[in-house]
Amino acid sequence: MPKIDEKLHNVTARLITAAETAGRDPAHVGLVAVSKTQPAEAVEAAYRAGQRRFGENYLQEALDKQAALGELTELEWHFIGPIQSNKTRAIAEHFQWVHSVDREKIARRLSEQRPDSLPPLQVCLQVNLDDEQSKSGVTLAQLPELARAVDAMPRLRLRGLMAIPAPRETRVEQRASFARLRTALEALREEGMALDTLSMGMSADLEAAVAEGATLVRVGTDIFGPRQKPSA
Repeated sequence: MPKIDEKLHNVTARLITAAETAGRDPAHVGLVAVSKTQPAEAVEAAYRAGQRRFGENYLQEALDKQAALGELTELEWHFIGPIQSNKTRAIAEHFQWVHSVDREKIARRLSEQRPDSLPPLQVCLQVNLDDEQSKSGVTLAQLPELARAVDAMPRLRLRGLMAIPAPRETRVEQRASFARLRTALEALREEGMALDTLSMGMSADLEAAVAEGATLVRVGTDIFGPRQKPSA
């Protein structure tokens, strides 16, 4: 069975090929290794193989890993899961990025609770492209109002948008979903917002996401293998 370093190499090769096929510079496509439910040892193995960005969904599990890996100062932690109000302080204090902001209340709490000693928290707004009841995210219709509010918050830096589209059967359908998010980002840019990030694409559809402009791709299973049982 391939080791984490081999799997990471394979995913990186896919990203490079996807970028080059789309006529894009591979350096403009970053990889977030989704390490939720994986042990700290797996994160360290990926770090030793060159990976620096890691995505976590479960706060306490993430905090435990951060404590265990505190000597690895180059780690960049991205929170990518749904956010409850009682979790905002710890997220604001312990993460560099948050991809899953979908309410003004949550954004305001993150801004107010971000320590002054840290740089502004890098934020993406999660968009529910298909209005799925099972997924978090602001609708496309609600997005502009939320973006304007978050863009004005002092301890946040609004970087862009994130989405997890409904599964599609073909590459054409996948690209169409990601194109909707790209179009939404472009509309916000036209309002004067300095946005540069599209967090979209996972193991099964990263090629389509890169073709439509993804700047951060979130991959878990193809790097770490099957998910472990989440911590309580």
